[in-house]
Amino acid sequence: MTTLSGKTVFITGASRGIGRAIALRAAADRANVAIVAKSGVPNPKLPGTIHTVAEEVAKAGGNPLALQCDIREEDEVRAAVAATADTFGGIDILVNNASAIWLRGALDTPMKRFDLMQQVNARGTFLVTQACLPQLLQSPDPHVLTLAPPPSLDPKWWGPHTGYTLAKMGMSFVTLGLAAEFREQGVAINALWPKTIIATDAINMIPGVDAAMCRRPEIVADAAHAILTRPAREATGRFFIDEDVLREAGVTDFARYAVDPSKPLLPDLFL
Repeated sequence: MTTLSGKTVFITGASRGIGRAIALRAAADRANVAIVAKSGVPNPKLPGTIHTVAEEVAKAGGNPLALQCDIREEDEVRAAVAATADTFGGIDILVNNASAIWLRGALDTPMKRFDLMQQVNARGTFLVTQACLPQLLQSPDPHVLTLAPPPSLDPKWWGPHTGYTLAKMGMSFVTLGLAAEFREQGVAINALWPKTIIATDAINMIPGVDAAMCRRPEIVADAAHAILTRPAREATGRFFIDEDVLREAGVTDFARYAVDPSKPLLPDLFL
């Protein structure tokens, strides 16, 4: 089994939820983990900061680097990438996990919220990837993994929340384009999306979702690990689903990922 030992992993939105889970899974392999997020100080409404996750990464066996960074700010992104490369000697893996969500219709979407989603999701993914690519191109096995759904033009996903779908599919199309552009250089650029809703703070933005009908972030982290430990030239431009990846890797027990195994699971948006 290939591991992430000795690899340097740069993860956005890593202060909680799926980003934190991916950081801890990499730490278990003794990877170098750049924990990149805006959350530098505790927020009473949202648990977790880059510093609390850095402590967890260290306890799990990884080498953490906590970096406060707003991925909307180009200077901050380039500084975070430079700090990571200076500390660990390069970057092997980028995980574009940071994302903003607002599931409302057009008349209930303030432009401030619309702009935030486009800046963080599509633009942020493009900017962070662009900033990391010079480092990734020097890695013997470079990967970019973005938390984005398979591209879809199905109106059922666009009608209820055009702003969010545009921003999220923007991440998918960035993945599609960059995978094609860097295929010959051997950079694996893929996307990963959960089959079911994941119990993170984002579910508070989804009306009527019961956390007991969700899976824990560890399922996405384990699927990410399975993708990131494959040789980079093996797959690029793919839109993976967490459960499918793990089934292919031989996992048969999915009950352990459920918040409450006795409850039915809610399928995620865009699937």
